[in-house]
Order: sequence, then C-alpha cells, then structure tokens
Amino acid sequence: MEPIQQQGPKRRPMAEINVVPYIDVMLVLLIIFMVTAPMLVQTVPVNLPDVDSTPTDIDPDDSTLIISVTRDGAYFIERDEEDPQSMSLADVTSYASKLMTAQPQTRVMIRGDQGVPYGRVVQLMGNLQGVGISNVGLVTEAPDPEARR
Repeated sequence: MEPIQQQGPKRRPMAEINVVPYIDVMLVLLIIFMVTAPMLVQTVPVNLPDVDSTPTDIDPDDSTLIISVTRDGAYFIERDEEDPQSMSLADVTSYASKLMTAQPQTRVMIRGDQGVPYGRVVQLMGNLQGVGISNVGLVTEAPDPEARR
C-alpha cells in the first residue's frame, strides 16, 4: 500500500509580521512628544537675553536645579513641578543649600529675564556663593539668525 499524497502545492505557515501599524503608532507618539517637550521645560515665562554661545543641554531633572528670575524680580525654583510658586531670595538660597548638601553633583542654572535688573541676578548669585554654591550657569537664548539680516 502506498502512502496517500496531497494534491497541489504545499502550504507553509506565514512567519512575517506586519509592522505598518507599529510605525503609525510610533509616529503619533513622536509627534505628541515633540509638541509636549517644550512645554515641560519652560514653566515660568521668562524672556531670556539673546547671546552667541555654545549650546548646552539642560534638562530639569534630579541633577539640575533651575532658578528663574522674572521681569518683576520674583524667584522661582523649577524642579519637576507643574506650577512653581514664587519664593523669596532667602527661601531660594535655603532650598539650594539643602539640595546641594543632599546631592552635591547637582548643577545650578539661572534663567534671568532680559528685563530684570542686573542687581537681582547678582544678588542671587552672591547668596548662592555665600552658602557654598560657586559653580552657577546662566541660561540664554541663541539669537535668531533671520533677525540679523
């Protein structure tokens, strides 16, 4: 007796994955992150001065403390808060001192509004230096190349 043979071509299981839906989801997520990322960094509206300098990556995370000084001279600490509250200079200095004691690798950056009196930023830097924080960076905006023409 002969074995029974199948008629027609042999069918094999399909082992391909359709990645088109995954690409669509990835692109939608990319667009969402691109739109929301700038909103996460700038919570206090500050008009930064334009300066030609080398860009530095600044992320408001656990290793960076950003202190903003608004046009009217109010101080804000930006650190994973959706709505930072205005603080006095003494409170900002005390907070920064405690943070640097707990996490000495923390970078301190100051975002001073273009219209804020120079003395307010210098006073903040002096108070920070008084509590042992000497390495402080100033955040600026790159000038618009179109405006120079």
